[in-house]
Amino acid sequence: MKAEQLPLLNSVSAPAVHPDASRAVVSVTRPDFDADAYVGQLWSVPFDSSQTPRRITRGFRDTAPAFSPDGKVLAFLRATPDGKPQLHIVEAAGGEPQAITDRKLGVSEFSWAPDSARIVFTSRVPEEGRYGTVDGVGSGSEDARLVRSNQYRMNGLGYTLDRPGRIFVVDVPELGGEPAVEPVGRAQAAKAAKGSEDASRGLPTAVQLSDGGSDHSGAVFSSDGRSVYFLAAEHDNHDDDIASGIYKVPAAGGEAVLVRSGNAPQSIHAVRESRNGKQLFFTAQELGERGLDFVARNTALYVMPTDGGDARILSDAETQDLSGSLEPAGPDSVLALNSHRGSVELLKWTADGGSEVLLHGERVVLGAAAAGEVIAVSFADAASQGDVGVLERGELRMLSDFSARLRNETTVREPREFIATGDDGYPVHGWLVAPEGPGPHPVLLNIHGGPFAQYSGSFFDEAQVYAEAGYAVLMCNPRGSAGYGQEHGAAIKEAMGTVDMADVLAFLDGALAAFPALDPEAVGIMGGSYGGYLTAWTIAHDHRFKAAIVERGFLDPVSFTGSSDIGWFFGGEYTGGTMEQMLAQSPMAVVSKVRTPTLVIHSENDLRCPVEQGQRYFAALKSQGVETALLLFPGEDHELSRSGTPHHRKQRFEQILAWWAEKLPTTRNRAAAEGA
Repeated sequence: MKAEQLPLLNSVSAPAVHPDASRAVVSVTRPDFDADAYVGQLWSVPFDSSQTPRRITRGFRDTAPAFSPDGKVLAFLRATPDGKPQLHIVEAAGGEPQAITDRKLGVSEFSWAPDSARIVFTSRVPEEGRYGTVDGVGSGSEDARLVRSNQYRMNGLGYTLDRPGRIFVVDVPELGGEPAVEPVGRAQAAKAAKGSEDASRGLPTAVQLSDGGSDHSGAVFSSDGRSVYFLAAEHDNHDDDIASGIYKVPAAGGEAVLVRSGNAPQSIHAVRESRNGKQLFFTAQELGERGLDFVARNTALYVMPTDGGDARILSDAETQDLSGSLEPAGPDSVLALNSHRGSVELLKWTADGGSEVLLHGERVVLGAAAAGEVIAVSFADAASQGDVGVLERGELRMLSDFSARLRNETTVREPREFIATGDDGYPVHGWLVAPEGPGPHPVLLNIHGGPFAQYSGSFFDEAQVYAEAGYAVLMCNPRGSAGYGQEHGAAIKEAMGTVDMADVLAFLDGALAAFPALDPEAVGIMGGSYGGYLTAWTIAHDHRFKAAIVERGFLDPVSFTGSSDIGWFFGGEYTGGTMEQMLAQSPMAVVSKVRTPTLVIHSENDLRCPVEQGQRYFAALKSQGVETALLLFPGEDHELSRSGTPHHRKQRFEQILAWWAEKLPTTRNRAAAEGA
């Protein structure tokens, strides 16, 4: 594919399955250059193969569909071009959607009550005088912030303490009833006096259920509908660790209480009560005694009685790393996703400890939901950015083809799986995405972020764009990556730039030896975030590369400590906390050894790896005479390459290809650069 074909990338949400097991609904979103935003609607995907998927909403961006338990109503989030996502409902059989919230900062997530009459949702509550709560007071005119805590910012969001996430519950209005009328005059003043943000807008009144000193999220109802579970960090000294807990509050309002699962600090990711009301499932990472030991900690599944008791672990915490929501699949079982060797599997667990792998292979499962014996799955693979299928007798039957235009209008190249062996005998797993033709092809060694993350063999726009331009793209999961067990991931703790660098270079050397079409004399290296770190570290120690791209890099652990949103703990846990340790693993400390022409890419609003990391690295290269350039994107954060504005994502690809056209020209890329 080419940069200008980004709008062909249809992303598919986790499915919502109708209770009668007849169909699923998903949101399908894509980048749009005209809107310079992500647009999309909801699609109904019938399980009957004689019927075809169809678009059922026409909003600007409709996402997160969920059927009511009785199957009569479909709820979802709708965002306008200039507004925040708001909760909407529509009759499941079709009709006109109706907004039921108008929160100043929008709604981020929601869940149905078992009685289908209420919805619990999360919304950030702005401090008075900030975030547009007072007309005429913009962000530059707000009062100063006096910060006393470690945790006060988040990449992609900004400041958080003055707009905490809170849990609300709202009654679902009768869809067949008369539309609400927005009050005016005396009626408006009277309803506004009730203290509800929604009351003065002709909307059902949302009741706030939670309050405290941290963000609250992940709210779900208990199976009897009387209580709401949510996730928060309200323990003593919660600002000094990254632990969180499960809280339970009456759905009618009242005091929230901690649901104790044990004494060891954990970071809780998701919670769900079993349908029979007897067990509470949750996923969590163990964090050690200090509540900060997160490095290479897999997320595990636990279960405990709803009436109290110690939690039991159900998954293998060493080899399985779970993600996503917990979806009920029977009276006492749940579905969860597991990262495994460059794929994401679908697994099912029962409360007694039984488990089975429902779907595995060379794909990435994006989400799943069950109704009766039917399980719908959304997934990506080598030929699809996202599609929907249904599991039948252990096999996946395809129901959609949202990537048809992508395949028909571009050349989608199949990744070739490959395992290299390092000098110490360690296997390094990855993929080659090769361009057309016999070669010799210039090679781009790509390094992923994280570092506890993984490349997969599913469709990856970066690899496809570079291969279309004539480059052979190498991607691997060195030690430090996720998906291969905790020992594999923890191998670089206090040893960054050691076995991880050895692994990516072993993968490069192994691929050059195994594939004659690759040109060993024309090799570039690139990566973002941790990948930016390892790229910068590698070019200070190995000078074979014709050029490099260091993007949004973790480049100086010393300054990262005070400038990053996670700097107060992240760098110290990975490199060790002493100055000697940080300098021994710092690309800035060895920048004087770099000889490789390097393009530095960063975003001005990046709070994860702040822009000073890239600026100082660029300045150091410049001062010592290394050929370099700094590409800065205004208005973007750490997620530019994945969810930045479509215009900037396209421009990023164009600038990257222009750099490689200059340093590693190909017939395809030189022609593209000359024609631009």
